[in-house]
Amino acid sequence: MDTTPHKQKPHAVCVPFPSQGHVNPFMQLTKLLRCMGFHITFVNTEFNHKRLVKSLGQDFVKDIPDFEFETIPDGLPPFDKDATQDIPTLCEATRNNFYAPFKELVNKLNSSSPYPVTCIIADGNFDFAGRVAKDLGIPELQFWTASTCGFLGYLQFDELVKRAILPFKDENFVADGTLDTSLDWISGIKDMRLKDLPSFMRVTDLNDIMFNFMGSEAQSCLRSSTIIINTFEELECEALETLRAQNPNIYSIGPLHMLGRHFPEKENGFKASGSSFWKNDTECIKWLDKWEACSVLYINYGSITVMTDHHLNEFAFGIANSKVPFLWIMRPDVVIGESFNLPQEFLDEVKDRSYITTWCFQEQVLSHPSIGVFLTHCGWNSTIEAISFGVPTICWPFYAEQQTNCRYLCNSWKMGMEINHDVKREEITELVMEMMKGDKGKEMKQKSLEWKKKAKNATELGGSSYNNFNNLIKKVIHHKAI
Repeated sequence: MDTTPHKQKPHAVCVPFPSQGHVNPFMQLTKLLRCMGFHITFVNTEFNHKRLVKSLGQDFVKDIPDFEFETIPDGLPPFDKDATQDIPTLCEATRNNFYAPFKELVNKLNSSSPYPVTCIIADGNFDFAGRVAKDLGIPELQFWTASTCGFLGYLQFDELVKRAILPFKDENFVADGTLDTSLDWISGIKDMRLKDLPSFMRVTDLNDIMFNFMGSEAQSCLRSSTIIINTFEELECEALETLRAQNPNIYSIGPLHMLGRHFPEKENGFKASGSSFWKNDTECIKWLDKWEACSVLYINYGSITVMTDHHLNEFAFGIANSKVPFLWIMRPDVVIGESFNLPQEFLDEVKDRSYITTWCFQEQVLSHPSIGVFLTHCGWNSTIEAISFGVPTICWPFYAEQQTNCRYLCNSWKMGMEINHDVKREEITELVMEMMKGDKGKEMKQKSLEWKKKAKNATELGGSSYNNFNNLIKKVIHHKAI
C-alpha cells in the first residue's frame, strides 16, 4: 500500500446517535467532508444499518468511493418494528454498551482501512466516543445536532436542582401553573418559562434516565475541544455567544443542506438525502405539482413523536374542517400502542384534496412552491429546514428541546403559532385557516422569507457559515490530522 504523504487522505470516523434526527445532519456533514477530500467511515448501530439497507437498497451502502458504512451492536434485545427504538433504553445502552465495540472498530480501521483514522466526529450525546478518542490518541470533535438554544437549555439542568426548582414534589406541576414560571436568570436565551426548557427536566425523581443523560452529555459536550452546530450566527447569535464564553471553539455551519449547494453530488449518485430509515414516497411531489403556490398544508411529526388515537382524530378532523389541501406524513408507529385506521368519514371528506403517506424527502417537499404552512413537532432538522425554505410553522412540540425550538419559532423568530398540547379540532381548524389565509399568517410568511434570506446569506461564499466551515476544515480538522 502506497502511504506516501501526498497520497494520504484525512479519515473521519463519524458516529451519530442512533435515531433519524441525528443520522440526517451527520450524513449532510459527511457529504461536505467527502467533497473536501476526506475518507469517511459512517458508524450506525446494526439495527439502524439494517433499516438503512431496507430503505435505500444494498447498492447505496456499498459502492461509494471514499465512503464506508460500519456497524456496532447496541446490546439491546431484538426489536422487530420498523421504528425508532425506545429512547431512554437507547440512551442507557449507549452509555453501557457502546464504548468497547466502538474502540474495537476504530482499532480495526486503523489496521485495515486504506487510511489511518485522523479524527473522530462524535454526536454531542456520545461521551463514550470522546473517551475512545482520548484512549487511542485520536483528535475528536463533537457535533451537536440540535439547536444552540436547546443546548443551553440542557446546560441549566444542574442549576435547576441548585435553585431547588427540581425535583418537582408531585405530578401536579403539569397542570397547576408551575411550568409558566418565568426564568429571567438564564443568559443567552430570552423570555423563557419552565415549560420552554427541554422537557426532560419535568421530573419528580432526579434519577430519571433522560434528565441525567441529557444534562451530563450536554456538560460533557461543552468540554469538548471543538463543537460543530447545525445553525447560523444570525439565527442564534446570543445563545452562541453565551456558549463561546465557556468554549470559544464552536463552529456554526448551518443550515448544512444549504451549504451543500456549493458541493455538487459526486460520482455514483451519493446524496446527503440518502439517510432515511423509511422508504421515501416520491409520488407526493407530483401530487404537489397540481396545487397553486402556498396553498397546501404540510404535516409531519418527525421520526419519534407519538400520540393517542384521540389526538390523531382531533388533528384529522381539525385539518379536514379547514378545507385546505394537505400532504400528511403519517408513520405506521405514530399512534401509541396498536395500529390504527383513520375514520372513513374523514377519508371521504378529504379524498379530493389530501395525500397521506408514510415518509418523504422533506427538503423536496418544503422547497416546493405549493407548500404554504408546515405543521411540525419542532425537531431541529424540521425547524431549520422550515427556516431555510421560508415556510411558516404551526407548532406541536412533543419532547426534548422541541419545546425550546417552539418558543423561538413563535416568540423570537415570529414565524410560528403553537397548538395546545391537548389537541382540540376547533383550535386546529382556526390555526390552519389563520396561518394559510389570515393576516397573522401573512405576517409570519413575511418573517419566514426574511429568515430564508438570512440563511441563504450565511451559506453564500463569504457568509458566516461558509467561512466557519472552511475555518473548521483548515484550522481544526486538517491541523489535527497532521
